Amino acid sequence: MSAADLARLQFAATTGIHWLFVILTMGLVPLVAIMHTGAAFTRDPAKRAVLERMTRFWGQLYVINYAVGIVTGLVMEFQFGLSWSGLSKFAGNVFGAPLALETLIAFFAESTFLGMWIFGWGRLRRGVHVTLIWLVALTAYASGYWIMVANGFMQHPVGYEVRDGAAYLTDFGALLTNSSALVALFHIALAALTTGGVFVAGISAWHFLKGTKETELFRGSLRLGLWVSTIASFFVVIVGEMQRPVIERTQPMKHAVLENSGVAELQARLAAEHGPGDYVPWQDTVRISMDVMTLIGNTVSTITFIALVLLWKDRLMRWRWASWVLVATIPFPFVASAGGWVVREVGRQPWLVYGELTVEDALSQVGTAAFAVSCAVFIAIFLALAVTNWTLITRFARRGPEATQLGATEPLPDGEKQPLPAF
Repeated sequence: MSAADLARLQFAATTGIHWLFVILTMGLVPLVAIMHTGAAFTRDPAKRAVLERMTRFWGQLYVINYAVGIVTGLVMEFQFGLSWSGLSKFAGNVFGAPLALETLIAFFAESTFLGMWIFGWGRLRRGVHVTLIWLVALTAYASGYWIMVANGFMQHPVGYEVRDGAAYLTDFGALLTNSSALVALFHIALAALTTGGVFVAGISAWHFLKGTKETELFRGSLRLGLWVSTIASFFVVIVGEMQRPVIERTQPMKHAVLENSGVAELQARLAAEHGPGDYVPWQDTVRISMDVMTLIGNTVSTITFIALVLLWKDRLMRWRWASWVLVATIPFPFVASAGGWVVREVGRQPWLVYGELTVEDALSQVGTAAFAVSCAVFIAIFLALAVTNWTLITRFARRGPEATQLGATEPLPDGEKQPLPAF
């Protein structure tokens, strides 16, 4: 394999694995926040106790995923300098600020709010404690927004001018409102909520299959997971279709490949505009990924809707096969979202910044052997982190609420307070 192939493989693998952490983080934290809000403001002591146990159980799974996932985000930062120094030289003046803001939000603000929420059980007033988990959710989506601003510039560069071979920002507002970023962010947010909902519903269904004693806890979790995933999966298809006119306007070659029409004519036009070269992305990869994403997305939407109807008619728990279907559906949203990223990133090739910078021009001047070693090491680290993450999640999910360690100290009654310990 060439140096360019190894660099692309490394970034594709690490980004793909990292995304599996991100989509569950973004999808699960709003559900935990909803559970905690219900626990904080319900007046029924018995219902409050169930909702608090529910919050702690799902919150612990969220914390595991976040803690391991943030390590993959830190490791990814090294690749820009290692593999793609040409990208930093050309576009660093433009998307350096969005990347810096994403880092500040994800690694400082979000982590700080989450830490205060984790250690605030039994020490903070209920309203303050609930506010913290909503701030975690808000900063998670704010972090996603800044990443999509940077990625949107690569998909459809706006608000810049090129001087001496480097891009300089001229219109910050255009960068922030880039259609390639905003529509995609909405699509990703809905995909994440679908993932979180299916995750909660599938694990809840598994516990019913195993004859759980926590009937109220998992019934409430199942209901919330199905409502969120059914609504989100319906709209994720609609918003996905809204991206087609954006793609047609900003990336005509990707649109031509997806429509399987006009590819040869566009190749000739791009060669005339930008010089000789192959401007057609891997067509089979893009089309198959789109088909996989569409098929799985529609399947998830159908399954969750039927499961919600069965739950409403009080038949879901009596039909064991239906619960097994929900359990088997847990991986589906992850596969569909990975297919979506392949369409977005591979469909842009051979450009790294569409129409301005190719992959070959952005590649660092590093030997093939060095790329081979870094590729092997990075992928091995990411696979180890992914296996660790899902091993821990599976273990704690199977143990159930009895083994939950998060918030082991029950919250104090309203009106009472306990000072935070000195660190």
